[in-house]
Amino acid sequence: MIIGFTVFFLLLLLSDVCLWLSAGSVWAVSVLSLPTLAIAGAFVAVRRGFYHNTFIRLFFALVLLCAIPKLVYVVFSLLGLWQLGLALAVLIILFVGYGFFFGWRRIVVRTASCESALLPREFEGYRIVQLSDLHLGTFRRNPSFVRKMVRVVEDRHPDLIVFTGDLVNVGAEEVVPFLKDLKQLHAPDGIYSVMGNHDYCEYSMKSTHGRETDADRHHEPYAARNRHVLQYLEEKIGWHLLLNDHVLISRMRADGNYPEATIALIGVENISRPPFPDYGDLRKAMEGLPEGMFKVLLSHDPSHWRRGVVRQTDIALTLSGHTHAGQVKVARFSPAKWAYQEWGGKYTEGASMLYVSLGLGGTMPFRFGAWPEVNVIELRRG
Repeated sequence: MIIGFTVFFLLLLLSDVCLWLSAGSVWAVSVLSLPTLAIAGAFVAVRRGFYHNTFIRLFFALVLLCAIPKLVYVVFSLLGLWQLGLALAVLIILFVGYGFFFGWRRIVVRTASCESALLPREFEGYRIVQLSDLHLGTFRRNPSFVRKMVRVVEDRHPDLIVFTGDLVNVGAEEVVPFLKDLKQLHAPDGIYSVMGNHDYCEYSMKSTHGRETDADRHHEPYAARNRHVLQYLEEKIGWHLLLNDHVLISRMRADGNYPEATIALIGVENISRPPFPDYGDLRKAMEGLPEGMFKVLLSHDPSHWRRGVVRQTDIALTLSGHTHAGQVKVARFSPAKWAYQEWGGKYTEGASMLYVSLGLGGTMPFRFGAWPEVNVIELRRG
């Protein structure tokens, strides 16, 4: 990450120098260079543990609205195509502006089917609604977004609702304004959730080393307290949090015979690579489950699927989130491709399927192309 940012920052400095050489106005270029300095400052602040949404939003807003358009303009200007560069820079700013003001509000419904020979006939056509990455703190001033999401889910009439992590940005208090709305979600077989990396509440400035209060030092640390409160609030709204555990969902067989037809829903804590927390234990979560049973795994980070699920277990369906598709998607391209092999949509390998939701929110209210989504997964015998 540091190497990538250093290269990007040097490119920004080079573009500022090019503008200075072409414009010849120190005052004008100094103004144009302020976003570059602000980007560097926000990045350093986050790296030093100031995990405040303001720094994160400032960083991405300046990159999208200032840095990238400026780089595009300078590159085309060096090629003698400054008019084209200027047009493209303006177009990028317009697209980004749409993402900031409108794109993050545009909820879409995406459907997919999972076919498996392991699925009992009684679960043919079973509908799972997947929600992911709400980041509720981002919508404090826009509660209508959460109410709209609830209506969209209710209109799908799911058999089961699952949430694949990142309910908050930095703290459990973000859930409180939305308790009434989230309680409206309902499914016959319940609502189950898992923890995402943000749900461990380790990104708050109070959670960083050296910033604990006296109360933190003598009692439970801030992050741990927040995590327990978040888990309590999830139960309060009727969500059942799976912490390296599983539940069984049953249906009476058509012929009335016993035992009932059963599938397993497995939920692991976050399993990731640094810098993200890794607390999950799939082996523990699957204890007691027989081979050959149809299994659905909730795991926040999709990279877990290839590292610990495919060809290592008989899990038929894995549901993940986390990537947001970088909150930018143009046709089939997303910057998330540079970080994740599986970053959005349906993937299959052998008898295993992964579905990666692009999620609903983000630490920054911005989306373009990677619109907020509610996912409907329908189970089929195959």
